[in-house]
Amino acid sequence: MARITLKGNPINTIGDLVKTGEVAPDFKLTNTDLADVTLADYTGKRKVLNIFPSLDTPVCATSVRMFNEKASSLNNTVVLCISRDLPFAHKRFCVTEGLENVHSLSEMHTPGFGSNYGVSITDGPLKSLYSRAVVVLDEENKVLYTQQVPEIVDEPDYDAAIEALK
Repeated sequence: MARITLKGNPINTIGDLVKTGEVAPDFKLTNTDLADVTLADYTGKRKVLNIFPSLDTPVCATSVRMFNEKASSLNNTVVLCISRDLPFAHKRFCVTEGLENVHSLSEMHTPGFGSNYGVSITDGPLKSLYSRAVVVLDEENKVLYTQQVPEIVDEPDYDAAIEALK
């Protein structure tokens, strides 16, 4: 269990974030076209998993914009923006913001991502949403970098995530 904070108040996650050096667990998530995708669908590409509570918060929206700008232009790299928001919200956000370089994914159809990656919040006002975290994977889904953001209202370390891909 990770102990993080929300505006200084302690909250917990269901487990610990996946570890550097491990092979990332597979997942099945729903994209903005309502099709289910798995981690295997991105095999052969490097991946930045930008995990967050909700697009309807300023810091989450900023993280999607920043990873769209910083990581999506990297060679053979995809940015997967993952939350429990419905695919409709993901699509609306990306269309409104003009973001075309990220893949927005939701846990709409198949539960398990949050517990398998250790990011489901177990208590407090954001209970059942995801914590703010970043996981960077290589082409074979080996974990290169992780960050469990300790204060949920803070932005992730974009530069450290990008550096892991170099």
